[in-house]
Formats: sequence, C-alpha cells, structure tokens
Amino acid sequence: MTIQKLLEARQSIRSHNPLVHCITNPISINDCANAILAVGAQPIMAEHPLEAAAITRSASALLVNLGNVTDARLEAARVSGGEALEHGIPCALDLVGVGCSLLRLQFARKFVGDFHPSVIKGNLTELKAFAGTPSQAAGVDAAAGDCLTPENTPQIANQLARLSRRTGAAVLATGATDLVTDGEQVWLLQNGVPLLSRITGTGCVAGALTATYLSACGALTAAALAVSMLGIAGERAAQTARGAGSFRTALLDELNTLDDASFAEALRWQRLSDVSFRRVPHPALSEF
Repeated sequence: MTIQKLLEARQSIRSHNPLVHCITNPISINDCANAILAVGAQPIMAEHPLEAAAITRSASALLVNLGNVTDARLEAARVSGGEALEHGIPCALDLVGVGCSLLRLQFARKFVGDFHPSVIKGNLTELKAFAGTPSQAAGVDAAAGDCLTPENTPQIANQLARLSRRTGAAVLATGATDLVTDGEQVWLLQNGVPLLSRITGTGCVAGALTATYLSACGALTAAALAVSMLGIAGERAAQTARGAGSFRTALLDELNTLDDASFAEALRWQRLSDVSFRRVPHPALSEF
C-alpha cells in the first residue's frame, strides 16, 4: 500500500461516480449518503428485501451496517450479501453494537461465514465480541480501556491480523488511532480529532467511505483511505468550527473539497514491521 494507491483510488471515485448500496441505520443514513456524495460517488439506501437483490446487482459496492437493526433490514442484508457474493461485488460489514447485542453478534458471525465480506469494521470492543471475548460494552461505543496504546499495539495487531487471516477479510479497528490489517500488513492511521466522537454517525460514515473506496481498490487500501479521509477532514473542519453543529457542516465541506496535495501532506500513517503472524492450529475466533 502506497500513497500513490490512495491517490489513485480517490481519483477513480471522482472520475467514475460509482453507485454504493448502503444498508444502514436511520440515525446515520443522511450523513452516510452525503459523505458518499462529497467524495464523488453515488449512494443508494435500499432496505426492502424485495428490492435488495436488484439494487445490489446494480451497485459497485455494498455496505451492511448493523446499527438499529430491524427484521426487514437484516433480511435485506442477507439478500444483498448473497447477491454481492454471487456477482463479485465487494462488501464492507460494520459491526455496530455487536458488543451489546447478541442478535447483532450472531447475525454478524453468520454473515461473515456465509457471504465473506471484503472488510470487517468495528471498534475494539466490537471486534473483541466478534472474536469471542466477553464484552463490557455500554451501547455502541467502545468500552473503557479498549483502545490502542504503545504497550498493547503489537499484541492487538497480531490478534487482528490472525482474525483477518481466518475470515479472509481486511479488519479495520477504529478509535483515536485506527488500525487496518489484511493478515500480512498492519497499518496505523493517526489522523483525527476528538470532535469526531462528539457527533453521531461518524463511525458509520467511516464504514460508508470504506465501501465507497472498495469499488476502486483493494480492501486494505480502501479501509486505510476511508479513515484517513475522515480523520484529515475532521482536523481541517475543527480549525473553523465553533462547536459540534458547525463541525458537522464543516466536516462535509472538507470531505468534498480536500485536494490530493493537502491529503498527502496531512496523512499520518505507520506500517508496523515488528508484528509476527503466528498461525493458530484451530479455527476458533477468540484471540483476545
């Protein structure tokens, strides 16, 4: 993964305006749609099971977000997941709330087993729950202490890399520092500001951007580009925002206007080179 690959993916989206099918929650649906438009793609939000297959077939990428689930939305996700797998359409699965909801957790595990998404995204608490570790989640936010530190990063990087190898998906762990791995490479993405956690839906937006960039590049690059775009746009928006409301507006403006040179100059990332990828001789997910 190189800066040139990131810039090529940005340009591809602006040139080709791909259609991105998002099955997401009503809390963040407007922000996700506007973010996709801002970076140059076209969103479509369809959740009725009877139209999900046709709309997925017409799209260049699929997002399945598990926030605020309903029976209809889960069924549409199953239909769309099967359609995406059959037609080679890349898919991102956002594990919203799997740390606090057994329904979502069981659905996520079956979805990954059945439909093999390209990217699995979540905060560390959600990823721990998915991998089989009892969760201390309070709602959809990460539990206290579930964050990357200099001390725990090598261990968590190994665990997430092994999870990636088992599932065949790139794994994106979001937080103050984001981590993405495809089981062979591990990257830390370090852009962002605290205000991003003070407005609802920014995690969902990261998932929507990940699906968008999946239509233009590989899973590792798409995940890294999505969180870096959001983090850099957040940093720039915070320079002029008076509070959460004006920050939300400025964030959309920055996603829309951020040029390649400014993106490349602001990007803060680091590849971890000291991570060992020990194979585990059994198929259990739990590693944490």
